[in-house]
Amino acid sequence: MAELPRQESPIQLKGQLLLADPTLRESTFHHSVILLTEHSSGEGAHGLVLNQPSGHKVGEFLKDEEFASLARINVHVGGPVSREHLTFAALWWTEEKGLRFATRISAHDAVKHVQNPGTLVRAFVGYSGWSEGQLEGELRHSSWIAAKPTPSLLAHSHDHTLWAETLRNLSIYHRMIAECPEDPGRN
Repeated sequence: MAELPRQESPIQLKGQLLLADPTLRESTFHHSVILLTEHSSGEGAHGLVLNQPSGHKVGEFLKDEEFASLARINVHVGGPVSREHLTFAALWWTEEKGLRFATRISAHDAVKHVQNPGTLVRAFVGYSGWSEGQLEGELRHSSWIAAKPTPSLLAHSHDHTLWAETLRNLSIYHRMIAECPEDPGRN
């Protein structure tokens, strides 16, 4: 396979979504939607998979009464790195700046955020990470589709349906990808 040309100007994707290309069949990232929380071409990237619920609730892990407001929150698998830690993220939308977020926050901070109207609090085990230049290489090889988040992100279910719903709203081409059967050869 021919080497793709290097991109001259650095790209900045912090705050954007990465949607796994349908050809990315690795189980960890298959049909994943990742919120890219950090990105620097010189230092790498960090993100959280938004649509992989683990089947557990925060209340199974934090049983103290002070965390009761978090008990019913689903725990998501944020990625393959550091799955032994439970962390929280808060997401909210502003008209001026769009999607805002606070990640890697403590349970105490999550309790404060959950009280803010319009703020979505999520719990994660693990995160997704890329070393310097790794994400840029994967983008050049079309492993990911970058998309700007919309206010509807906070209203959608953060489960396996989020990938197709997000793709459908990008373009007619992406709508066809979202509606394509898992194995088109069996259609």
